[in-house]
Amino acid sequence: MSVNLTQKERALLEDQRQHEQLCIQKYTNYANQTQDEELRQLLNTYAAQEREHLNTINQILNGQVPNVSQQGHQGQQGQQMLQNNQMQSQSSQGRTMSNQGDATICKDLLMTEKYVSSTYDTAIFECRDSNIRQVLNHIQKEEQQHGEGIFNYMQSKGMYNPQ
Repeated sequence: MSVNLTQKERALLEDQRQHEQLCIQKYTNYANQTQDEELRQLLNTYAAQEREHLNTINQILNGQVPNVSQQGHQGQQGQQMLQNNQMQSQSSQGRTMSNQGDATICKDLLMTEKYVSSTYDTAIFECRDSNIRQVLNHIQKEEQQHGEGIFNYMQSKGMYNPQ
């Protein structure tokens, strides 16, 4: 299926492309800096999903509407990682994290995911094509899952107490 984008749609998608590129860079760089292997695995999984998001945005900018059902593999991997982190979080409540570098990394990534998710919200509302809105909504949901995974990791390590 081919799509013709308005100038505004194209501008918003170009912004999303830049956001995805930055997310890939952050997750990749931070995965190499972190001290905790569990966090490293989580960040590498999210970097792979961000690459998938970037490919999807590039397809849309090239006039193609990707099929959301074909994008499930990395998303399922990330969801499994998220569920594993939630179980670990519940079993290790109260444990503290002594590595402040990892805490700073997580705070930056959580803030990034909050921002990126909100920019997808704007892009979704500005798209005329319902298929593109559906694809962007799928990406936004995965961005929210990344934020949830980071939040749960931080909470399990005593880095974040939302009370």
